[in-house]
Amino acid sequence: MKRLFNRLLPKSWRSTVVTIPVVRLQGAIMAGGGQFRPSLSLASTAGLIEKAFGFDAPAVAISINSPGGSPVQSRLIFKRIRDLALEKNKKVLVFVEDVAASGGYMIAVAGDEIFADPSSIVGSIGVVSASFGFPELMKKIGVERRVHTAGQNKAVLDPFKPEKKEDVERLKALQLEVHETFIDLVKERRGSKLKDDPDLFTGLFWTAKRGLELGLVDALGDMRGVLKTRFGDKTQLKLITAPRGLFGRFGLFGSRASVPDIAAAAVGGVIDAAEERALWARFGL
Repeated sequence: MKRLFNRLLPKSWRSTVVTIPVVRLQGAIMAGGGQFRPSLSLASTAGLIEKAFGFDAPAVAISINSPGGSPVQSRLIFKRIRDLALEKNKKVLVFVEDVAASGGYMIAVAGDEIFADPSSIVGSIGVVSASFGFPELMKKIGVERRVHTAGQNKAVLDPFKPEKKEDVERLKALQLEVHETFIDLVKERRGSKLKDDPDLFTGLFWTAKRGLELGLVDALGDMRGVLKTRFGDKTQLKLITAPRGLFGRFGLFGSRASVPDIAAAAVGGVIDAAEERALWARFGL
């Protein structure tokens, strides 16, 4: 409406300022999360994304800085961005910060164009599952593991028991299905831009400089520079944030959380932080 009204004015009265909404997606991608360790998920990002597409602007800019995480949440965020882009008929410009890898890159391909710093990390188009095994530890400390199930496969890959070959094979089969979905999505979005490289979908990752050669990104550059070049020197960037008041943010009043609830949330936050730290560490960050 604002742009329509602007076009009706005499040229000398028309505003030349373009405001581009910016959504910043930062962190590991996983369902849940909380005040002690927020994470990227559809639930935590949907409001910001929808608010950005509600702006009277020619495009939406999305900044991504994520080492990946849940493939389901990654695809849900990707789909919400694409659905709104089509519904609102807006271009999506994605800008990579330190890293857009694995699920982070899955979200990045929601962009009509992807820009990155030459030293940004992109790629890692693969699927990983990591855990620990403690069968020998149980013997040493004299603890007996007791698991009772209805269904012979309900306790597969129990970390306190030795791995079974058939359980590992089933896990790998599931990973291959998820990997194929990831590959199909990247091919659909990047199309002929992708180079025919045998390592492209092996889980390897590269700097954006090499990613540009492989077709994983469209150009090297930063958000402010690209947007001002695209829409004019007077272009303004509007960071979209969640509406949170002072008391709501810190939970100082009206909270019914008990001390055990707070303690449990804090412990969960520590575990989530360790998992996220491991994801970032894969890329030397």
